[in-house]
Amino acid sequence: MKLVKKNAVFITVICVFAMQSVTAQSSYDSSYSTTYYGQKTTLFNLLPNTKNEIIFLGNSITDIGEWTEIWQDINVKNRGISGDNTFGVLARLPEIVAAKPKKIFIMIGINDIAKNIPDEVIIGNYKKIITSIEKATPATQIIVQSILPTNNTFTEFKNHQNKTEHILKINSFLKQFCQEKKIVFLNLYPKFLDATGKLDKQYTNDGLHINGYGYLLWKKAILEQGLMK
Repeated sequence: MKLVKKNAVFITVICVFAMQSVTAQSSYDSSYSTTYYGQKTTLFNLLPNTKNEIIFLGNSITDIGEWTEIWQDINVKNRGISGDNTFGVLARLPEIVAAKPKKIFIMIGINDIAKNIPDEVIIGNYKKIITSIEKATPATQIIVQSILPTNNTFTEFKNHQNKTEHILKINSFLKQFCQEKKIVFLNLYPKFLDATGKLDKQYTNDGLHINGYGYLLWKKAILEQGLMK
């Protein structure tokens, strides 16, 4: 009888622990597989791989950019998906690395922050993304780009606003991690700030995404660092 009771207690403890683990894992929304995500990844998977690809990888901020025209180079490929997050990028990395690209420019994380995914989880995913690319295609140059600032005087994307502390924490980690890995970190964040520390209105019309002037500033920053040689 005592053995049965001990076993019952043990099972109860295990069940409680398991429930706590599930609760901890489900306390944030890590979803990424939207209708648009499915449309874009299907297309990306069917497009032919080419030599010397230069990939811009990220969410809507990358997606909106007409990168081939910005650079006047057919080797430059847009692999941005609106609404994507670090989980979504991890899921579609096989397609990204399949062509053994020459360069990959990464900007991801603001949608994770908007969903209140913990900073530590975002950081963990970023580590997985970078190390996975390095393992799959070691000759590829990785350029990690900072998350951009936002401007809370706009109200269209409320969940993305007032998260400056989180943005700066992720950017700080990325800078340090890139130094440790000896890969390039392109800190775009300060270049887009106005005098009050917000995303400058000359580069945005919704407080989150950037306009044509913003993309040309982005291009200028890349050129200044000699990253498109």
